[in-house]
Amino acid sequence: MKLKTYKYKLELKNTFRISHTARDFQETLIVELSDGEFTGYGEAAATSYYGVDVESMIATIKAIEPLIAENIHKTPEELWEITNPHFKGNSFAQCALDIAMHDLHGKRNEKPLYELWGLELKDLPLSNYTIGIDSVQVMVRKMQEFPWPLYKIKLGTDEDVEIIRELRKHTDAVFRVDANCAWTAEQTIEYAPIMKELGVEFLEQPLPAGDLEGMKKVFEHSVLPVIADESCIKESDVRKCADLFHGVNVKLTKCGGLTPGRRMIAEARELGLKVMVGCMTESTVGISAIGQLLPLLDYVDMDGGMLIKNDIADGVKVYDGKTHFPDRNGTGAELLIFNEELKD
Repeated sequence: MKLKTYKYKLELKNTFRISHTARDFQETLIVELSDGEFTGYGEAAATSYYGVDVESMIATIKAIEPLIAENIHKTPEELWEITNPHFKGNSFAQCALDIAMHDLHGKRNEKPLYELWGLELKDLPLSNYTIGIDSVQVMVRKMQEFPWPLYKIKLGTDEDVEIIRELRKHTDAVFRVDANCAWTAEQTIEYAPIMKELGVEFLEQPLPAGDLEGMKKVFEHSVLPVIADESCIKESDVRKCADLFHGVNVKLTKCGGLTPGRRMIAEARELGLKVMVGCMTESTVGISAIGQLLPLLDYVDMDGGMLIKNDIADGVKVYDGKTHFPDRNGTGAELLIFNEELKD
């Protein structure tokens, strides 16, 4: 077995602002996992918001390299369970390894993952394209530079309703609004009917994750559906969201990869929740993993590859209003740029 790790600095096309941060670059970890015959690739983006950096992810993975080598010929789900106790809450590192193992597993079995899971590429949801917080003029320019039928608008300012009103003057696209925990229950209930009239499809995580009483009010009184993001991190959170949200946004990096992600999707379906999968501005390596889940989803946010200038991989791509799948096995991802391998 060979295990390699690479660190990349992805350059964003535009400064990406949300309610609590702004950035021009995205650091990301790529894991390369080989069993001697086939090689799989996985990814997890670093984030200061969750206190995750590439170096800590590498150290966590390298510390269990003998355990991975010992179990490399098992299924991804088996390896996930075996290694899970050693990640100690580092779900981002766990995600990168799990995606690499799934990619490897698909290549061994000579099928794309979606086929191994018995899924078909039909009736697939289209990814939204994210417009970060900025001046209205800049947000309009971003839309004009990237015409798209479906935008996710990041909000969390004192002028959120006015922003949506102004943006609506420049496009007929469907809007999704993500407040990233910046609103109160009263604001959400007040804004919802206005935004519904302005063509907003749903509201994502309007309140802080800990405001359960506020979310009860929003769930009862909002005229727009509300989708959990920061309130739905790990598997045990799905059931907690059932009486507070209309749907959940599952992020592979936050929950620990495709293995728990698929379980979360299945449980959400059983509970009657809408299901979305979101990205963390990964390259096409991470986006290709999300792409395998598309037949299971109502909504998807997989615009990472569209938001960066220097994509480091080929694979599942979103363009021309469609999701395009390569004729390759596993996740379909193929690393194009190899940085120097990083050691822990």
